Amino acid sequence: MSETVNFTQMKDGTREEYALLQKLEKPFLARTGERVLEELRRQEHITLEGYPITRLEHGLQSATRAERDGADIDWIVGALLHDIGDGLAPQNHDRMSAEVIRPFVRWDVTWVVEHHGIFQMLYYAHHYNWDRNARDQFRDHPCFDSCATFCERWDQASFDPDFDSQPLDHFVPMVHEVFARKAHNPEILRTGEVSPLVAS
Repeated sequence: MSETVNFTQMKDGTREEYALLQKLEKPFLARTGERVLEELRRQEHITLEGYPITRLEHGLQSATRAERDGADIDWIVGALLHDIGDGLAPQNHDRMSAEVIRPFVRWDVTWVVEHHGIFQMLYYAHHYNWDRNARDQFRDHPCFDSCATFCERWDQASFDPDFDSQPLDHFVPMVHEVFARKAHNPEILRTGEVSPLVAS
């Protein structure tokens, strides 16, 4: 029989019950990376509406371009997962995707993933009579150039059915490494520090 708490309202839980929950949650937290990979594998069977590639392939192309540019593991995983929220939150997928990675990667990577949607508008918004320069509201942000580069080099260019992207298996160890990190570790997040995307 599985261990369970007795309370039916959280406010009634005891210290011992919450200690039990903490213990039981540890294996679940340890499998976060695998659940992320399961979502990516699911996206292998979902074509981007109107595009000739799948949602997974777009992420693989983006991550492959990042790796070939000499980006580090945080940027590569950020590129791989930048659209992972698209299935459940298509109207704000950028913010949802950012929340998936936020506890485990540098803050600038998270900021770029969180804002890439508005930066991508540069390439298409004028076709809908929208403001293609809406990103300019962030012109003074320290991550502005990083997000512009992310979109130009890795995101907007990654809809090519003939691109020789790395397979998902190539990125599996990187995903596991990132999601095995201690969540919200200041030494990982390095808030305020802006890191290069492309190797010099």
